[in-house]
Amino acid sequence: MAELSGLADDRALLGRTSTAERVSDILRSRIAEGYFPPGTRLSEDSIGGALGVSRNTLREAFRLLTHERLLVHQLNRGVFVRVLTVEDVEDIYRTRRLVECAVVRGLGEPPFALDAVTGAVEDGLRAAAEKDWKGVSTANIHFHRELVALAGSARTDELMRSVFAELRLAFHVVDDPRRLHEPYLERNRRILATLRTGRAAEAERLLAAYLEDSLAGLVEVYGRRVGEDG
Repeated sequence: MAELSGLADDRALLGRTSTAERVSDILRSRIAEGYFPPGTRLSEDSIGGALGVSRNTLREAFRLLTHERLLVHQLNRGVFVRVLTVEDVEDIYRTRRLVECAVVRGLGEPPFALDAVTGAVEDGLRAAAEKDWKGVSTANIHFHRELVALAGSARTDELMRSVFAELRLAFHVVDDPRRLHEPYLERNRRILATLRTGRAAEAERLLAAYLEDSLAGLVEVYGRRVGEDG
């Protein structure tokens, strides 16, 4: 399998201290990138062999990712990448609104440290120019991750890392990523421009509307696609 060949390249990341946490980091990244799409069964033998880790270490990594709602264990069948329900998607967006809007609301006095947010906007525009819609999706996620990082909270960053990874499970099911992600490039730019001028309250309003529209669009296409697959 091509994805296992790529996974073997990650073996060097484990170094001499192979731990379940580091294995889960690798698998989380691979799941987020779409190497293991939703519904994929994860083979202990194949993945353990590719990474050169023990069965016990891999099972602990699976357990951690199951706790993060990225994997699901099916009795007598094995471990699978989770397929989200529409209700899951709606709950993810509830969490996003609570956290992202609160971060922008609590930014304090300008100027704000926006270099990383700017970089994410530029990455999205560059990917769109190259018609790399998967890259646009990744840049959009990075934009929101960097907005959250403005809070300067490691705990919030960790929470949202899992939320964004779970969100990407839905993105990987959608068959028209351009339609889903391209409209938000300009909205990212507008939020950034508003923050640059120190207008956090207006940026929060833009962000709240953005998330509401994003949820509506994703639920429409995702619900239809999951229904078709079912």
